[in-house]
Amino acid sequence: MWLHVNPKLSVPVYQQVIDGVKAAVAKGVLKPGDRLPSVRELAVALAINHNTVAKAYQELERDRVIEVIRGRGTFIAEPAVPPDSERRFAELRASMRKLLVDAHHLNLRPEDVLAMFQDVVHQWKREEDGHEDGHRDR
Repeated sequence: MWLHVNPKLSVPVYQQVIDGVKAAVAKGVLKPGDRLPSVRELAVALAINHNTVAKAYQELERDRVIEVIRGRGTFIAEPAVPPDSERRFAELRASMRKLLVDAHHLNLRPEDVLAMFQDVVHQWKREEDGHEDGHRDR
């Protein structure tokens, strides 16, 4: 399965579901129009409470990542520009600036940071599932 959760992590399980769906969409594992498992199906597959999945799905729907079509199911939504995109863009830039400050204090040059970022992007794209180490279940 493309989604994995670990109840032992400090990140709440519902947030792991949200992050996993968003990552799968960003990586192209899930595409607009793809049908997601029902709340109950996903809860059984992940061995978690169905209320946890329902909470994650509600958040994903609110973020316009998924859409629920009554009587048909839950689907990955067509990409849309979020209404708060300017604020989120500014937050992303602020995060990048903080990373540059942290990198400076590690004696990294801006070009080192760019190379590291490119390496992380390439590794992220190669990962075929939600495992941090990029290894597939066999």
